[in-house]
Amino acid sequence: MTGKPKERTGRRRGFQIVGLCLILLGCFIRVLDPYPVRMSRLIYFDILQRISPRDYNPDLPVRVVDIDERSLAAWGQWPWPRTLLTEMVENLGDYGAAAIAFDMLLVEPDRYSPARLLNDPALAGVLTVDPGAENLDNDQTFASEIANWPVVLGTAARLSQEGGVVFPMAGIIEIGEVPTAGLVTVPHWTPLAPPLDQNAAGIGGVNVSPLGGTGVVRRVPVLWAGPDGAMPSLGIEALRVALGESIIIAEGAQDEAGIMLAVEIGGFRLPTTENGEVWVRYRRDNPDLYLSADDVMQPEENPDLRAEIEGRIILVGTSAAGLFDMHQTALGESVPGVSIHAQVLEQIMTGEMLSRSDVTSALELLSFVILGLVVTAVMARFGAVASFVAGGVSASVVLGISWLAFDNQLVLFDVTFPMLGGMANFGLLAGYLFISTEREKRVIRQIFSHYVAPEILDEMEVSGHQLQLGGETQEITVMFSDIRGFTPLSESISATDLVALLNELFSQVGDQILLERGTIDKFIGDAVMAFWNAPLPVENHPCRAAQAALLMRQALIDFNASDVMQDRPPIALATGCATGQACVGNIGSRRRFNYTVIGDVVNVAARIEQSCRHVDYDILVSNSVYEKTKHEMAMLEAGFVDLKGKSDLEPVFVLVGNQDLLATSEFQKLEATHNALVSAIRQRKPQNQIERICEDCVALAEYLEPGLRRFYFALSGRAADFRSDVQASEVFFSHQSHERKTSA
Repeated sequence: MTGKPKERTGRRRGFQIVGLCLILLGCFIRVLDPYPVRMSRLIYFDILQRISPRDYNPDLPVRVVDIDERSLAAWGQWPWPRTLLTEMVENLGDYGAAAIAFDMLLVEPDRYSPARLLNDPALAGVLTVDPGAENLDNDQTFASEIANWPVVLGTAARLSQEGGVVFPMAGIIEIGEVPTAGLVTVPHWTPLAPPLDQNAAGIGGVNVSPLGGTGVVRRVPVLWAGPDGAMPSLGIEALRVALGESIIIAEGAQDEAGIMLAVEIGGFRLPTTENGEVWVRYRRDNPDLYLSADDVMQPEENPDLRAEIEGRIILVGTSAAGLFDMHQTALGESVPGVSIHAQVLEQIMTGEMLSRSDVTSALELLSFVILGLVVTAVMARFGAVASFVAGGVSASVVLGISWLAFDNQLVLFDVTFPMLGGMANFGLLAGYLFISTEREKRVIRQIFSHYVAPEILDEMEVSGHQLQLGGETQEITVMFSDIRGFTPLSESISATDLVALLNELFSQVGDQILLERGTIDKFIGDAVMAFWNAPLPVENHPCRAAQAALLMRQALIDFNASDVMQDRPPIALATGCATGQACVGNIGSRRRFNYTVIGDVVNVAARIEQSCRHVDYDILVSNSVYEKTKHEMAMLEAGFVDLKGKSDLEPVFVLVGNQDLLATSEFQKLEATHNALVSAIRQRKPQNQIERICEDCVALAEYLEPGLRRFYFALSGRAADFRSDVQASEVFFSHQSHERKTSA
């Protein structure tokens, strides 16, 4: 009794071990953080921002002077002479810009300077200038102008070193264990054309992503690790210059080197990643951010333009397609790089800073573990469907927490790994459960195949038939078959040999029942009970049961001739069949029940089997079986028998053979002679006449079915079985004769 609970407990424990191993494997993968895991996380963060992007605030002190297509058409192709940039700076300064930052590179000397043009061999002797302008240098003019205003110039990362070094103008104060040691590294910076680097108020990096970075810009370094010290990004440097600050504070971890926590400028604090980047909280690109450079270059005073520039940080950049400064944002938009610098400044000023810490990553891993444990525990105890529901509810909770954390606290909490990892765990565990279930199903099928025919099992699997708890009433055919002379047999051999003999006999007998789509109900000592037309419908089930009885007769002949029965008396079977209504279903207690049949037809079949000794024939069938199979089976009337527990006598018939025998002239002659014998008995003919007809029946049956000899030898002593309830018998016999004539 304790075997199955222990087996289920062991199987459940094995399932739980598999689930825990999958959880540990998932944790290991998350720690490794391969590219697919990283990308799914980043795409999820993009989705969060697309669902709830930041709103544009026109009151923020940030604007972009855009060198757009209109400006290029009006003032010529890029690069412009430094004299035009000088005019731009002068106009922006006059309009009251708090800081002017160029998101462009001014690396080479201005090719339009008169001094450079006169030194060009291709132009020598062609150009003439005023003697006072021979040494005029546009770079000097531009440098002199920017010295009057808070101008920030840009530098870009490069792999090779060319020209002089670039020193940052901002002072960097480090708090903690060398936080700048872990910054994104730049091998070299592009130097500025002299003397611009001497006159600018600040220098900042124009890159919005590390070298070699492509695709969506999600994080922007605010400090870079350059060859000559930490270099602020262009936006951060513009903010420092606008605030009039001389230093930038880099805050790092106190107990670990190379970990950046935040950057402070004046009264602003920017939480960063450990390598000095900030997550960009994007908004939709808004045209109100941009001012056309063409408007700025106009000499006339423009009050509306002054209102847009005065007191604001002005970033100078380009959106012209030919200048290749377009980048992809998390919102799926393509914007100029200067817009990204502007958005970083905006979110610094509004305090809408996205954050993601190691604690957040740990909570993500914990949520994955919890989801895995929920899926494993529920599936191990309640199955895949309940696990799917529980996992779905848990995943929904995690998803809701992630959204609330983003929407209310701007915390980037990744649910892709917990959810995808949980789904992977569910799929693998469901696969494991399916394999183990299929294995158990094969075992159950193998066991159940001993009770029902394999083709019935196939139909049940195809149709999805399920056995109903309780019972339902339907017509079935029941068979009882018992070994004759079992007691003397059991006394002559040992119990072990007797069990082996019974197993072999029932195996061969049971195969014939299953072959005819019967269901073996039970083995009762030396007897077997079977029924037809349940659990699935079986067409023409009375005929199937009768055919099975005939096959069992032949199987018994082969069994008696086998080596198992060597030097042993042959075994005989007594078989009874009846058709009628019965309750079919799972019957028993709540904890243990059997699929069986209950009804009067069961008692009738059992009593008919017991009557085989009285009739002295091995196969008897009830009148109900006879009525349904008389045109398909060779049967003869065996009179009325008194069944124990039944008030009325039951007409029974001996089953001689199948339809092939029924169609032979020999059987038809035997049947006619048999009917004459029964008629003579009922009409109380002289005994010698009855015995003569009986001898004729024995002679005719000799070659058809030798077993009928004993039946006819016993018939003379059973005359009362044919004379009891004479009126009913005569009605039955006349009906039988009418049916015979009609069929003939």
